Amino acid sequence: MNFRTGTGYDVHAFTAGDHVMLGGVRIAHDKGIRAHSDGDVIIHALCDALLGAAGLGDIGQHFPDTDARWRGADSRALLVEVVRMLAQRGWRTINADVTLIAEAPRIGAHRAAMRQVLSETLGVEAAAVNIKATTQEGLGAIGRGEGIAAQAVALITAG
Repeated sequence: MNFRTGTGYDVHAFTAGDHVMLGGVRIAHDKGIRAHSDGDVIIHALCDALLGAAGLGDIGQHFPDTDARWRGADSRALLVEVVRMLAQRGWRTINADVTLIAEAPRIGAHRAAMRQVLSETLGVEAAAVNIKATTQEGLGAIGRGEGIAAQAVALITAG
């Protein structure tokens, strides 16, 4: 079998708001995300991991912030399009592993819902999607609560 791996990373600053979107799930928070789309760092990092694995560039090439079609977009729509692009080229996802990097919000209560959304979108079982979180231990911009980031790795196969 032909396997490929890809990695992705995304970061966004916080702004005024009352929620964040993470892994396709709306989570109440005392801040929002400054972004062109809904700013879902988990999905954005995952899109980059999948695109990278397939040799298809990055999220900015396919969904540029200069394109009004993506203003305020639900990031799940971007992931659906990435999955479609991969399928057109004969690729399918095997698994994905994502790490959220943030001081807040805490995601423990939302992890199962995120796994469900992502697994359904990717067309894999929930056990093939792992979501974990860590903090910056108060260091740097993320540690000071100025923003949020995620990194992802994905494995795809032909066929």
